[in-house]
Amino acid sequence: MGEDSSGKQKEFESEALVHLDTLYNVALRLTGNASDAEDLVQDTVTKAYRAWDKYEAGTNCRAWLVTIMRNTFINQFRRRSKQPSPVQFDAVEDISVFEEVQERDPEGSFFHSIVDEEVKRAIQELPEEFRMPVILSDVEGLSYAEIAEILELPVGTVKSRLFRGRRRLQQRLYEYATEMGYIR
Repeated sequence: MGEDSSGKQKEFESEALVHLDTLYNVALRLTGNASDAEDLVQDTVTKAYRAWDKYEAGTNCRAWLVTIMRNTFINQFRRRSKQPSPVQFDAVEDISVFEEVQERDPEGSFFHSIVDEEVKRAIQELPEEFRMPVILSDVEGLSYAEIAEILELPVGTVKSRLFRGRRRLQQRLYEYATEMGYIR
């Protein structure tokens, strides 16, 4: 038995754990904060390892893992929506970021971080049906077929949701750019 579990572990490490960056990036976009993202990745990896015997070698492991993550997130979201939401104190840490950036490049990199934050915020504000396709395509670079497999949707629906999600993002970011005076 020790040899079988050792083989399973090595196989899992070489096939699945190479996708940890993708899993974390998707989790961060889904949850909106690093702590919850780390928990979601941990839950996903644990479930994937337990179900590793169900994974078909040679198929798209990344899509399989993101599907597990999506289902885990949906189940956690359903559970949490029945509980009161905890108070978030993450904003307190952001103050020190300005000081670090100010020393290096007070205009350039800080401007980009503000814009990046606004893009992340705009993505978070998308309705779920558009958010997932946009994250999986534009942030993680998955193909239409991979997204369709993960979200269990026809490819045409994925394309439509991507188009509509991107439109909403453009509109939101255009409004932000106008408000900030970047566009007159």
